[in-house]
Amino acid sequence: MKKSWKAKLCKGESAIWGHYVIVPETIAKTFLDKKIKRVICTINNEIKIHAALMHKKNQHTFININNEIRKRFHLEIGSIVSLEIQEDESKYGMTFPEEMKELMHQDPEGDAVFHKLTPGRQRSLLYLISKPKTSESRLKKALVILDYLKATGGKLDFKELNIAFKASKF
Repeated sequence: MKKSWKAKLCKGESAIWGHYVIVPETIAKTFLDKKIKRVICTINNEIKIHAALMHKKNQHTFININNEIRKRFHLEIGSIVSLEIQEDESKYGMTFPEEMKELMHQDPEGDAVFHKLTPGRQRSLLYLISKPKTSESRLKKALVILDYLKATGGKLDFKELNIAFKASKF
C-alpha cells in the first residue's frame, strides 16, 4: 500500500521536534489502524528514507525532516514537498550497515547485547554507524559501539558512548 500527498514544511515548537511535514489524517489512519508506525518515505520522487509516523497528542501525525534532507532540496519553512509512504517491512526500520552485520557475525556476545536493546535504541546506534561516508569509518564506529555495549552489559548512555568515541580517537 502506497499513499501520496503534498505538504508544507513546518517547524516544531520544541527542541526535540525540528522540521516536519503533516500526514493527512486519512492517510495516517490507514497506516496507524494497522499498527504501522515505521514507513519508507519517498521525498520529491528522489530520495527514500526510513521514517516514523509521529503523533502529537490531540493534534496531527507527522514525519520529521532532518537538516540533511532540507539542505539537499533547499527546503525552508513553508516549502511544498511531494511525499509518498509505504510500510517499512525491514527488520530494524532502517538499513543495516554491512560493517555492523559482519562484526556481529564475528562477535556473538556483541550480537546478543545489541539485540537485547529496544528497537528504538538499535535504530539510533545503526543510524550512528551508517552516517560516516567510508566503510573504514563505519567499521570503527561499529567496533566502538559493540565494545561499549559489552563493557556496560548493554546499558546505553549516549554521553558515555560519545566519550568512548573520543577515547578511541574516532
